[in-house]
Order: sequence, then C-alpha cells, then structure tokens
Amino acid sequence: MEQTENKSISLWKSFPVFLAFLCMGFGDAVGPFVGLAKGEFHLSNTMAQLIAFMGFIMFGILSVPIGILQDKIGKKFILIIGLSVALVGMIIPMIALNSFGLFLLTVLFLGAGSAINQVAGNPIMRDVSAPGKYSRNLSLGQFIKAIGSLSGPVLPALAVTYWNSDWKLLFPVYSVFLFLTILCISITSIKEHKIEGAKPANFKSCFALLKNPFVLTMVLGIFVYVGAEVCMSSGLPIYFNNKFNVDIQKIGLLSTGLFFIALMAGRFLGSVILNWLSPKRFFLITCFLAILGILGLFLGVKSIAYVSAFLTGLGFANIFPLIFSITVDAMPERSNELSGLMVTAIVGGAIIPVIMGFVADKTNATMGFLVPLLCLIFITITAFRSLKKA
Repeated sequence: MEQTENKSISLWKSFPVFLAFLCMGFGDAVGPFVGLAKGEFHLSNTMAQLIAFMGFIMFGILSVPIGILQDKIGKKFILIIGLSVALVGMIIPMIALNSFGLFLLTVLFLGAGSAINQVAGNPIMRDVSAPGKYSRNLSLGQFIKAIGSLSGPVLPALAVTYWNSDWKLLFPVYSVFLFLTILCISITSIKEHKIEGAKPANFKSCFALLKNPFVLTMVLGIFVYVGAEVCMSSGLPIYFNNKFNVDIQKIGLLSTGLFFIALMAGRFLGSVILNWLSPKRFFLITCFLAILGILGLFLGVKSIAYVSAFLTGLGFANIFPLIFSITVDAMPERSNELSGLMVTAIVGGAIIPVIMGFVADKTNATMGFLVPLLCLIFITITAFRSLKKA
C-alpha cells in the first residue's frame, strides 16, 4: 500500500516536469519559423536564417552562467524563470507583429527560455523520479519534448487547412501551455538533492576541460549536430517549395513534420536498441543513416525527398543523447562541467544555419544541404574515433 502511495506521489511531482519538457520542444519551432517568416516578411535565405541565429545564440550566452546560478538558488526556481521568459516571448507577437525586428525579439525570448529550461530540466527530473527510474523518465521526457518540437510544423499546417487561421496560432497555443506549466511547477513541492562534498562547477573548471582533445571533439560534435538539425528543420520547407513548388503553409511544413516524427520514433527505437547494442556502435550506425537521408535530397525526386526527410530524422534522433552520454560516461566525476559545456554548444544552432542560408543564396536551396552534410561527416569521424577509443 505504501509503495503504491509513493509511486502516486512521484508521478504527481514528475508530471509538471514532463510538461516542462513539452514546452522545451516549443523552442524547436525556431526551425519552421524560418520558412514561415521568409514568406511573411519577404526575406532572403540569409536574413531568414537570422531567426535561427537569434533562437540559439542564447544557449551560448546563458548556459554556463545559469548552471552556476542554479547551484545557488535551485533548479525549480530556474525552471520557472525559463518558462516565464519563453511566455513573454509568446505574448509579444499576440500584442503586435508588424515588423521583422519585433519577430526577432520574440524568437530571442523563446530561445533564452529554452536555454534556461534545458539547463534546469534534465537534472530536476532526477529529483522528482522514484529510485532507479531517472533514466526511464529522462528518456520519456525527451520523447515528450519531441512532441513539442513536432507542434512547430504541424499546427500551422492544420491551422491553414482546417481552422481558417495561419501559423500565428502557435503563439496563443504555446502561451496557454507555458502558463499552465508555470502554475503546475509553482504549486508542486520538489525536494532537490545535492551530493554531499561535491564541488560546484565554475567558469574555470568548465573551460579547462576543453584542453582535453576528447572533450573538445565531443563538444564540437554537439555544436555541429544542433546546427545540422536546425538546418534540416528550417531548410526542408524551403527546399520543397523551391524544388517542387509546394505551398509552405499548407503542405510544405509536412516535410519538417516527417523529420520531427522520425525524431520521435527514432528516440523511442533507440531506447530499445540500446538494450543490446553498445552506444558507440549505435552512434556510428545513426550517423550513416543521417548521411544517407541527406544525400537522397540531392536526387531531386519528390517521393524520394519525402522518404529522405524521414530517414534523416531517424538518423538524427539519437546523436545528441549518444554524444552526451558517451562523454559523461568517460568522465563521470566532471559531469557538471561537461553538461554546462555541451548545453552551451547548442549555440551551433545559431551559427551553422546562417552559413547554410549564405550557401543557398549563392547557389540554390538544394546545395545549401551541403552544410549539414559536412556536419554529419565530421560527427561520423567523431563516432569512428569514439569506437576506436573503446
């Protein structure tokens, strides 16, 4: 009876954190925003990719400082701050969205909130999980986050097709979920666990780790992976529009939807496959799958392009958690510093898509995919080195 009661208490405490993971996924709407805002504000490819830059630059600015602050004031308070910042970003366009500059401010707030939530969300899941259930709950949280990511391309398509609305419907919908999540977390009592005698991470201990070639390579792997993922989510609608004259708002976002559906499916399958396959071997397999998917886009056949979008998502699905877990497993005593560095590396989502936009402007939308392809080649080399190190 007591065990059942403890499970109920644990489920009640973990539910608001699962909602926070759903809201984390809203930050991935930055990718679909690129194609939507490109048509709304009549932007070049390079200018459109500034949206991704504004959304992800905050990971580079905020992650390490927020991690240090979190050690002092607590993860729950930091998580509420992150959700509140994202909510402000969603309220701005509901009041006025009459300029590209104002839209960039919206994306900046959403990116800042997402960065703060990433820093707080992963460790606080341990505090609300029953003993031995942290890994399971964290995997489930990533799956739920993928549902939030999928809403970015799917909701605008549904709004245009069935609800006589447009892509701006995202803002009130996201606002409601953010507000409810803030309320749920605020009224939930969370006991945060601290390891006795553990030294808190600081700027010096974090960046000193980059002198280690293995750590530097893996952090760069996160940097280029996130950049490549944003390139795919933002570039696919533009690619289908330019290559096959597919309307972005009605059908074009379905290509990104396929990508995010594949991410969700891939993460679930990955949690099963890793029961019998080593992470380092699976890391290499997923890299090859992602490269194969990107190469399919260069064939210029519509049916193959849709399959390629799905295949790429399957390949991309587990790269981030694999790089993260392999690195922490190699140096578990430095997990706090490594976490700060790798969350900071998400800033790759701000920089690499701008490069892709520049290449696309100088050539065409298809050739722009050379940028994420090169990123995946680098990650594959990293996977080979990781397997050799084993």
